[in-house]
This record gives sequence, C-alpha cells and structure tokens, in this order.
Amino acid sequence: MHKPAIRLADVFSAGFAHYLLDNGPLPAQHYAVANAIMACRTAALGGHVLHCQECGHDVISYNSCRNRHCPTCQARARAQWVDARTRELLRVPYFHVVFTVPAQLNPFALRNKEAFYNILFAAASQTLAELGRDDKRLGGELGCIAVLHTWGQNLMDHPHLHFIVPGGALDDDRWVSCNARDFLFPVKVMAALFRGKFLDAFKHALDNGDIALCGTLERFRKDPALLRGMIDDLYRTNWVVYAKPPFGGPKAVVKYLGRYTHRIAIADARIVALTDTHVSFQWKDYADHGRSKIMTLTIVEFIRRFLYHVVPLHFVRIRYYGFLSVRSRKVKLALCRDQTGGETIDADALHTDAPTGPRWAPCAVCGSVRMVPIRMIMKYSPWRPEEINVRTARGFNHTIPPDEDGKSPRYPEPFGKTIKMVPGSISGGTLALAA
Repeated sequence: MHKPAIRLADVFSAGFAHYLLDNGPLPAQHYAVANAIMACRTAALGGHVLHCQECGHDVISYNSCRNRHCPTCQARARAQWVDARTRELLRVPYFHVVFTVPAQLNPFALRNKEAFYNILFAAASQTLAELGRDDKRLGGELGCIAVLHTWGQNLMDHPHLHFIVPGGALDDDRWVSCNARDFLFPVKVMAALFRGKFLDAFKHALDNGDIALCGTLERFRKDPALLRGMIDDLYRTNWVVYAKPPFGGPKAVVKYLGRYTHRIAIADARIVALTDTHVSFQWKDYADHGRSKIMTLTIVEFIRRFLYHVVPLHFVRIRYYGFLSVRSRKVKLALCRDQTGGETIDADALHTDAPTGPRWAPCAVCGSVRMVPIRMIMKYSPWRPEEINVRTARGFNHTIPPDEDGKSPRYPEPFGKTIKMVPGSISGGTLALAA
C-alpha cells in the first residue's frame, strides 16, 4: 500500500501549538506563515469542484496559500520565472558564484534580517561589478542574477547568495568575452574585496543604528571593545567565496535556475517520518563528503529552525544587476544579443517545465486533462452555524457554506450547471453530487 507523503503542513499542524507554548509570543509574520502553511490546500482556503468532461468524475480542488515560504506553492511560480529567464539567456558561458559570511555574523543576521541581507546583496554585487569594470579583466558592465538563501542542509542559519553571471561584459555597445575557462575571477581576489565592502557597510550600519544590538547581541552594546575585537578578527579571517566552473550549456543554466531560485528551507520530499513528538528529514553532510543522512529533531526544534528563514515582508530575494537589471534589461540585452551573434533561446526546446499546460491536474479516474470548474467552495468560516458539515479525504471535518437558497456556492453562468450538494457524501476527496 502506498504510504502518503508527509507535508510540512503536517509537521506544523502536529506541533505549532506546542511551539507557541515554549516560544510565544512570536513576530506577526511568523503567525502568518505558519497559518498559511497549515491552511494550504484545505477547506480553510476554499476551492473548486472540478468536473471531468470525459468521464463525469467530480473532485474537490482546494486553493493553495501562495505563501513564498510554503513548499507546496512554489512549482508554478518557479516554472513561470524560469521560462521568462530562459528567453533572456545569451549564447555565452554562464558562471555560478556563491558568497558566504563567517558564522560569527549569523546572530546579527537573525535579529536584523532586512538590514543585514541588504548589506550582503550590496557587497556581493559591488564586488562583481568592480571586478567586471577593471580594464585588466573585462572592462565593462557585468550582468548577474542574485538569489538569497538563508539556510544550510540542517536548517540552521547560513545566509549566502547564489549568483548566475554571463561570461562577458558590455562596454558601451561592444561585448567583451570572458577569457577564463574555469572561473570568472580569481576566488581570493573576490573574497578579499567582498570582505572589505561587507565589513565597511556593516560598521556604518552599526553606527547608524540599522543593526540593532538586542537579545544575545546586547553584550556587544555593553562592551564596545568586544565588538571592535570581533570586527578586527573578521578582517583577519579568510572569507569563503565559491566560484564554480561554467555551466555546460543553456540546459544546465535552466536546470540550475529551477533548482535554486524558488527554493525554501526544506521541501516536502525531504521529510521522511513524523511522530507525535519528532520529525525526521534527509540532509547532506558536506563535512562528510556530501553524504546523505537522516536527521531527527523534536517537532518544536524543527519549527524553530524553519522559522529562522522567514524573510521580512515584501523583501526581494531575487535581484538583478548590471545589464540584467529590470530598468535596462530590454535595451541592453538586445545589444548583448547582437554582439554575441545569437538570438533568443527557444525555451520550449529546453524543456523548462513552463506552465503552458492545463491549470488543473488530470482526472484521477480516466486521466483526461479536460477538467473544468463547476462550483466554487467558499472559505471556511467558524461563525456560520448554518454551514454544511462534510468529511474530506484527510479525515478532518470541514464545512462548505451554502448559498441563501440552500445550495453550495457556485460559479455564475457560463461556468457550470446548478447542482445540489448531498451533505456528508464526500469520500476520498470526491463529491457525490445530485442534479
């Protein structure tokens, strides 16, 4: 018998109340993220009744939360984004560069997320831009895409940036190709320049109060000499910048884009076991040659680690620089394409998994994609005693509010016919409907 997959929503449903007892009250956004994840694709958010035009089978499709921290809601947004970026690819080598910060700075990032992440973006992007403008290297304007990740495989805090950089620069209206076969720029040069730019901005943020010294950081406020000593140690530390060889072609770039851009701290597929008190998940131990292992944590500790990675409201995790910046992308990409002798890459030929197919999943009975919505299910409301009580496939009691005439909510014409709901007759996620 097939074992049902464990979702992040199941973990939160099992332990978020206990987490609140130990750690509450929480920031308002943490409540919003947790509630969105638990409500995702349940009757709490409403949905639709879908009708198969081939076999007549009817099924409930609940709405998703569309929260960017929810692993269930990222596939379509990722596919759309990847499809758009694929059509902007140039026929040149692409490089992958990763900027990380020493672990001593992690507590500052946790308590000052927006200010810290902005410094990280600025220092890394300025490092690449300065090296790109250097006449000894490329002597032109680079273009790059930066993606913020804040986690490690064990879900602990590990802020770092992934950059995708085309192998060349735009010098006015002339394309300058990168001669490096293996790496875009020397790693030690990038690391030293990045360290200087980051720490300079970090010190200014401390002086301006943009970086607050609260919680466990209060010791630095009480003892400024301790803070100065830590910064001096960071200047003497060799910072780590990963610079990987160029991608093997447009397909490899697209595969990378889909893998990294819309990821969150953990995907549902990595969760392997859940009990009343503990959760187990897969992780790669890079200290042990990247071997795959199983880590088991209490549910409370798992939720605590996950909530580390809730980014500030409206914070932009994916940013564009140089000739790929939003403001100048259209004009400068056309110049780059003319200079590199290439045309727009065919996204369809690269199999980008763009959402060009039907919005609804195929029929579970006959496999047809001809699924049409015939009825809208309103969001669950606990303040309506007249609602119809039904049982979903997961075995939880939810309610679907009826119309004023006693019928369940439906789309206006021409979306579907008027049909009555038979209360209590939902089994296995399927509605039994009567004309």
